[in-house]
Amino acid sequence: MSQVLSGQAISASKRIHVLELLNGERWRRWVPVPIRMILGVGFMAHGWAKWNRGPAVFGELLKQVHVPLPLANAWLVTLLEIFGGLALLIGAFVAIVSVPLIFSMLGAMFTVNIKYGFSAAKTLGLTSDGPQLGPPGYEINLLYIACLVVLIFGGAGPLSIDALRSRRRPQSKRAQSPALVL
Repeated sequence: MSQVLSGQAISASKRIHVLELLNGERWRRWVPVPIRMILGVGFMAHGWAKWNRGPAVFGELLKQVHVPLPLANAWLVTLLEIFGGLALLIGAFVAIVSVPLIFSMLGAMFTVNIKYGFSAAKTLGLTSDGPQLGPPGYEINLLYIACLVVLIFGGAGPLSIDALRSRRRPQSKRAQSPALVL
């Protein structure tokens, strides 16, 4: 009986140790990397689709939902999604570029998606070709916004231009310090 209990205690101890390793600071700093990659590719894919159809086609959609200056906003959103997505992907100016991307998501949510409810996937029916889905709700917009907020407060993480810039910044300040003292 005591061997079983001590075996369970050792097993529980090992599990706790593994959790401590996984939740440690060493791994926590990598959390933003997959978020950046997924958002970056997602924004770029949507921006590229708008670019391929032509921003004027997207402008017509914006006109139908009563967005002011639809053609100008179509160009703005298309370029923001392509270049903002690229900035997220490479981790450059992540906190700065996240703000207009959040506004873009809010705009899409309140002009297009909100009238379809929360769910991103609505099954309307099932055919031999598979499920027939209705228009998406605002769930994906909220997920994108939440991830962008995480990047604003948590930073870009390693493997990013922002991390490279922050490593260089302290060196340049140290190089300037003696000149300031003189």
